[in-house]
Amino acid sequence: MDYDTIIVGGGSAGCVLARRLTDDPHHRVLVVEAGRPDSLWDLFIHMPAGFSTPIGNPRYDWCYASEPEPGLAGRRIAHARGKVLGGSSSINGMIFVRGHRGDFDRWGAAPGMARWDYAHCLPYFKRSETLEGGDPTFRGLDGPLVLERGPCAHPLNQAFFGAMEQAGYTRSRDLNGHQQEGFGPFDRNIQGGTRLSAARAYLHPVMDRPNLTTRVRTLTHRVCFEGRRAVGVEVSSGGATEVLRAERVVLCAGAIGSPQLLQLSGVGPAELLRSLDIDVVADLPGVGENLQDHLEVYIQRRCTQPISLAPALKWWNQPAIGLEWLVSRTGAAASNHFEAGAFFRTDPAQPYPNVQLHFLPLAIRYDGTLPVDGHGYQIHAGPNLSDARGTVRIRSSDPTVHPALRFNYLSTEQDRREWVQVVRQVREILSQPAFSPFDGGAASPGPEVRTDAEILDWVAHDAETALHPSCTCPLGTGPLAVVHPDSMAVHGVEGLFVVDASVMPSITNGNLYAPTMMIAEKAADLLRGLPPAPAEPTDPPAAPSAP
Repeated sequence: MDYDTIIVGGGSAGCVLARRLTDDPHHRVLVVEAGRPDSLWDLFIHMPAGFSTPIGNPRYDWCYASEPEPGLAGRRIAHARGKVLGGSSSINGMIFVRGHRGDFDRWGAAPGMARWDYAHCLPYFKRSETLEGGDPTFRGLDGPLVLERGPCAHPLNQAFFGAMEQAGYTRSRDLNGHQQEGFGPFDRNIQGGTRLSAARAYLHPVMDRPNLTTRVRTLTHRVCFEGRRAVGVEVSSGGATEVLRAERVVLCAGAIGSPQLLQLSGVGPAELLRSLDIDVVADLPGVGENLQDHLEVYIQRRCTQPISLAPALKWWNQPAIGLEWLVSRTGAAASNHFEAGAFFRTDPAQPYPNVQLHFLPLAIRYDGTLPVDGHGYQIHAGPNLSDARGTVRIRSSDPTVHPALRFNYLSTEQDRREWVQVVRQVREILSQPAFSPFDGGAASPGPEVRTDAEILDWVAHDAETALHPSCTCPLGTGPLAVVHPDSMAVHGVEGLFVVDASVMPSITNGNLYAPTMMIAEKAADLLRGLPPAPAEPTDPPAAPSAP
């Protein structure tokens, strides 16, 4: 065998595993990444405010798109995924949210999943991070992910906090600590004015290890089997195809890439594989099922005072902003500007928050479209725990053909009900007196959107993904489970493992980067045969008073 472990995907989870597995100097690891290196010269990767530039650029982004979504007026929804070392952590919005403890207790309540409850996950969250001044009961003090908290000094951020309080919500001292519910500043993956991706935090510090090899611009076609045992991967680079052999293969290709590779390799729903003349190695019907995501809208207001971030978008201001960042890593380019946020419940009967808000002191879409002339601000909002489920299914045995993605947004009664509640609650927040000095009226949706039907129609035509695909190779022991919770091994085969956001049994209440890193930290112990970190039980927070 050429290597002990081949890691397919140099993204968020792959970077963690590469570092932790090579802590053993006798363990030989190869990381295979289809995308480009995260060169220091690629400024828009490392400049926090430049994160929208790589999105949609095929040099950095896989540029997936959904099938026409019936619940979204038949639109195809663009799905950015990082095609670069560091994966999506090199192009995302840098918001660091663990999720609610209830998410993990829900995982742990399923058969065979007892070691994935919050108490067992907490030590791995802490292992991954460093947060200066954090409560050591809940926060890490010496991990690779050095976090900073958004300063939220902008007057519009302060107005948002004031409006949340006036609407009856409670401030959280730490959205990743004891109490997620409430409002406050987000933690973010920025250090010294520069993005701190998984590659920069975990991989680059150990790149010179003799037992670690990294290959970029190398596309994995399939996992190679001898019988039911994985023995390597078929890859191509520079027009040449070869087979790389290893004792084991770990897929870290993400919630779209990992089920695609399993299906291309003959592991998945047998009927689908046979329809494409792919030999069935293991009939696993859950591969590519259970697809979950967060959908969001931008609820935008015009601003009467010239204080938003709009001037930073003017071409004549950008050279000076860029120069300041290059020289001192300060200024408008040194922030992701998603500094303030909140979590709340659409209904007091909810066991824990199911809605996340991101506040932005600017009115803009991800594609750079400005809905208002002049100044504005917006809240990104959407239900986080939708019961809509979709699929990832290959449509060809050709690994360069993107799989068919069906998310089924707005397809359930619960989803539609919560969307109406979210839009109404956010409008109430934006109408609070704290915003009065700045409020120039609704930009989107307009005041004509009032009834439940009108709100849902606006959501159907306006919503975009929050870019959180997950759950397509879930941990568990049931009939649709794909990955064993005690080993990360794929059911029905040997020598093959999956470690990334695809193994989540259900989506978490927040951005997915932080829980993906926790999963990878925990998986590293399992793959090394180390004893799991002891559980750290903590008391749940008291539910804040609801408005």
